[in-house]
Amino acid sequence: MLETELKKFLLNAPKTKKDFKNIFILHFIINFMDLDKCIKERHSCRKFKSKKPSWKDIIEAIEAATKAPYAGNIPTVKFILVSDQEKIQELAEASTQPFVGTVHYIVAICSSPKECIRSYGERGKRYCKQEIGAAIENFLLKITDLKLATCWIGAFGDGQVKKILRLPDDVEPEALFPIGYELGKMSQRKKPDLDNVLYFDFWKNKTMTPIRMPEAV
Repeated sequence: MLETELKKFLLNAPKTKKDFKNIFILHFIINFMDLDKCIKERHSCRKFKSKKPSWKDIIEAIEAATKAPYAGNIPTVKFILVSDQEKIQELAEASTQPFVGTVHYIVAICSSPKECIRSYGERGKRYCKQEIGAAIENFLLKITDLKLATCWIGAFGDGQVKKILRLPDDVEPEALFPIGYELGKMSQRKKPDLDNVLYFDFWKNKTMTPIRMPEAV
């Protein structure tokens, strides 16, 4: 609806300062993507344009990832922005997925769980995995918001990636994200229906207990 209104403004050549002000406001609202739209539009991309994205945008997405929750506020998630083309090709080989090597940038997300485990024992390992997932989702949504595209790569030779990125023994590679501008639109797999994943009060119960109104006195 907002895009339609903007087109009307542009078709009727603006004549006053108020017209120009309204156009500016509409542009701002349309380009400022809301959360629901980001969630719906986020998808995996495996074909990228040759156009090079701004590294500043990628840093902005990484910053969004750092806003995810951390147990005890211990930063277990680490990021490596790879721009060296030789390393990018090596990471593509480590993942055995050639399209990974067609981009200008890859973000490697790693886990450093030592401090979290020291604070929370074995359960710290679980917390670390949860924090990785939360950070990645923030990252993916911001990438979508910035009109960029990526694909979550989780299949790769751990030892190869550790060597390429020179990771210490206590840091593990969790995922790789080749980043660029999407080339064309890929058909997307349908996500699970809510009816197939949501239960109430206990496992497999699909009926929500009705809320009873208090009886009148």
